Amino acid sequence: MASSGDADGENQPSPRARLMQEVADEMDGIETEFGDNYQIGRVITIVEVIRPGPDGEGEGVGLRVRAGQYPWVALGILEAAKKIVEAQMPRPE
Repeated sequence: MASSGDADGENQPSPRARLMQEVADEMDGIETEFGDNYQIGRVITIVEVIRPGPDGEGEGVGLRVRAGQYPWVALGILEAAKKIVEAQMPRPE
């Protein structure tokens, strides 16, 4: 989902509302692709967290990763996700 609001950060939804909208959009995509006959398996969330500095510019960026399974399972899922994203990237012709 593209960020909503102005480029300077005004009119942005709250961080919680933004994250909830991302999850809702993902569920819509899952329902569109898989219909009604599916279960949700393991879930990994990766969130980029940006802290604005006093001048409004980014003070720092962090990643928040939550994977509620064994680390080797999480790494396998992340590796599969990496390959899926790479396959979706445009190829030079």
